Amino acid sequence: MRSPHLIAFFFIIIISLFVSASKSDDGFCSAPSIEEKPKPIYWKVTNPTLSPSHLQDLPGYTRSVYKPDHALITPESHVYSPLPDWTNTLGAYLITPAMGSHFVMYFAKMKEMSSSSLPPKNIERLVFVVEGAVTLTNTSSSSIKLTVDSYAYLPPNFHHSLDCAESATLVVFERRYELLGSHTTELIVGSTDKQPLLDTPGEVFELRKLLPVSLAYDFNIHIMDFQPGEFLNVKEVHYNQHGLLLLEGQGIYRLGDNWYPVQAGDVIWMAPFVPQWYAALGKTRSRYLLYKDVNRNPL
Repeated sequence: MRSPHLIAFFFIIIISLFVSASKSDDGFCSAPSIEEKPKPIYWKVTNPTLSPSHLQDLPGYTRSVYKPDHALITPESHVYSPLPDWTNTLGAYLITPAMGSHFVMYFAKMKEMSSSSLPPKNIERLVFVVEGAVTLTNTSSSSIKLTVDSYAYLPPNFHHSLDCAESATLVVFERRYELLGSHTTELIVGSTDKQPLLDTPGEVFELRKLLPVSLAYDFNIHIMDFQPGEFLNVKEVHYNQHGLLLLEGQGIYRLGDNWYPVQAGDVIWMAPFVPQWYAALGKTRSRYLLYKDVNRNPL
């Protein structure tokens, strides 16, 4: 028969554990904790799950892949250095003609009191804000504030400045403008949520385009949304090039004969005619930003 003192001792231990659990955020009987502030949209782009700090115990590991017809560039392999002629800004080039593309895609991390430079002559530029805010100033000295999910298309040889008072991260696309007759482009400023949903016959994803579909523009930027479990119906093989940034969610991307798990913050380059297909996984929406060259003869 157990001693009453021993029983009392165990009772005290159990009560102590219960009280400790009830005070813990992880306890089985914990009181509701104060909810954390919701993370900003596209937070995962600049704070990826597999960031370098999570890979310290895996020396030499990267998910990045480079092949002749495609590349997966993941956050742990980004290399930042000062952007030429930008002030107080670090850049990571993600896609360049060195890999076979005819456009450039890079991240620009603007710090406190930073500013952009102009692209070279005849180069058009599109900037999309994934973190923070910048002010766009043009030749007429008018200023427009660009916040997260906002973008600006800057025509070739358009004098402008992007200025940042605190901090911001931009994804930037640049390419040499291909003239077509007398068509000309113009400054465009907008945000994703202001763009209408477009028809996608035979597909289930939601599609928005950030630039006009007129012949003046030789590329466009698509914003594509997939709910968990949704996927592309068409298995694409076409002459267009792509540069892709996964803004939210996770999924599986097929490129050629390879199948890659991808998540927010990952960048993909797709050369012409590489087989490509995407399926969304996880519990939240997948959203990606996609560069696509359009309206020009591939000859």
